Amino acid sequence: MSQILSVLNVLAADPPIVPDYTPALPADVKEPVQLILAWTAGLGLAGAVLGGLLGWALVAVGHNTERAALAARGKQGVLWSLIGAGGIGVTSSLVLTFYNMTA
Repeated sequence: MSQILSVLNVLAADPPIVPDYTPALPADVKEPVQLILAWTAGLGLAGAVLGGLLGWALVAVGHNTERAALAARGKQGVLWSLIGAGGIGVTSSLVLTFYNMTA
């Protein structure tokens, strides 16, 4: 234990030399990555909207034809479409935020 404290004391008194470095993405990489992320997020959200519409259609058909299983499956589809859309929105905005932080 005393060796660890001794090493920490030496490092605190005389820290090692760390080069001054500012991380940045090259412009050639940043533009295509943002384009790909934007398209992926847009297509994912469009799929979530279509899934939600299809789920509501299943709910309507299930209730009108008295098929409880079809209506229940439609309700699950609507719920998972909402969860998927939220996940896609949060993930894409986080990734784009991290890419913009390095600029």
